[in-house]
Amino acid sequence: MGKQSTLFWNLIIVVTISVCLLAFLAHSKNWTQTDDDQFKILSGFYYKKLKYADLDSVLWVERIPPMERLNGFSGFDKEKGIFREFKDSLTTKKVSVFIDNFSNGKIKIVYKDSLSLYVNYKDSLETVGLFNLLKGKITPAD
Repeated sequence: MGKQSTLFWNLIIVVTISVCLLAFLAHSKNWTQTDDDQFKILSGFYYKKLKYADLDSVLWVERIPPMERLNGFSGFDKEKGIFREFKDSLTTKKVSVFIDNFSNGKIKIVYKDSLSLYVNYKDSLETVGLFNLLKGKITPAD
């Protein structure tokens, strides 16, 4: 029982540390992909796919409004998760937040008439590049 038990517990420890490290890396930054017709963002468990045709507005904001966290996390200068705005007790609209750096400006994306998403990167130049890309994809209303 000695050697097999030790080998088993060592394997469990290595697997646990590996899973924790992978989870940390997945949440450590926003992983984005831009295609011809859509924008995808992934951060750990949180994933959003936005079609450019669904975008209503792209705004530059310095702060996100106060919101109630439904699930997600805050750590260091990051905020990720699903939130609900404090407008009133009847508000059930969920807001996705993908913030990698609270001290930099954020992009507020309004899509499908009233849904919101806040995003930025650790690098402010990368955030400005995304803002310009998304702003250029909005089709003006006729």
